[in-house]
Amino acid sequence: MSDMEDKYISLLTDFGFKRIFGTDLNKDLLIGFLNALFEGEHVITDVKYLNSEHLGDVLAERKAIFDVYCETENGEKFIVEMQNAFQEFFKDRSLFYSTFPIREQASKGSNWDFRLNHVYTIALINFDMREPAFDQSRLSHTVKLCDTYTHKVFYDKLDFIYVEIAKFDKNADELTTTFEKWLYVLKNLSRLDNQPQSLRDKVFDRLFTQAEIATFTPRELKAYEDSRKAYRDLKNCLDTAIKEGMEEGLKKGLKKGLKKGLEQGRAEGAIVIAKKMKAMGLDDATIMQATGMSASDLAEL
Repeated sequence: MSDMEDKYISLLTDFGFKRIFGTDLNKDLLIGFLNALFEGEHVITDVKYLNSEHLGDVLAERKAIFDVYCETENGEKFIVEMQNAFQEFFKDRSLFYSTFPIREQASKGSNWDFRLNHVYTIALINFDMREPAFDQSRLSHTVKLCDTYTHKVFYDKLDFIYVEIAKFDKNADELTTTFEKWLYVLKNLSRLDNQPQSLRDKVFDRLFTQAEIATFTPRELKAYEDSRKAYRDLKNCLDTAIKEGMEEGLKKGLKKGLKKGLEQGRAEGAIVIAKKMKAMGLDDATIMQATGMSASDLAEL
């Protein structure tokens, strides 16, 4: 199937991800995905979408724009993000994003006792994160605040959940859990020309209906094509720049040891990425989000 003949959208694109998970019309799909992610440990019955754009306390502060931001009927906050390419300060970004739903819970009244509702930051990772703290045999990782000696959870209302969908390699006929079915769809939807038998139930029937490109209006089709092009251009740019930057950094840092070389490789990669993205005409906010660089860093390039 050629690109123009794809039957279903890619959930790896901004348009595709938000169409399926970020609209009131399809909130049952988001609920289905979240319940599959928690595998019965936590059950969500309803969500309300919130404003996905958040500004800092002052104009000079960075803003955050979430892919999907919602809360449950119990007041729990969920940020759901798709991350398609390596970013040097990705963990920092996750933590930064979590501060917005935390701070917005502050009551303006004088009697607020600092009680907070649970905040979940969920990142769907379309690359190998290679995080030393994670069990590399697992695809889903949950991070909480804990005591480093006892390893017991110190604070149970702040979760960072990282799902490495790039590692998922099962075929349609190998899927056994609902979570695996969602991972398969996230990674492979645009490659399919029909709905697999293993994905035939009420939730996935609706997903495939909403994802069918033939039903799009001309405006929706244009938006999707633009989003798909932006995804491919950005991912190719990032992947190439990271490889070139790592190689250059390793060469420069070889005399200082492997660890120093890796550190310098990441720094070189960020610079190469930024330069390539600037050449593509991408705005500074997008470049800073992808590389972790500051506005002053970009100004020096």
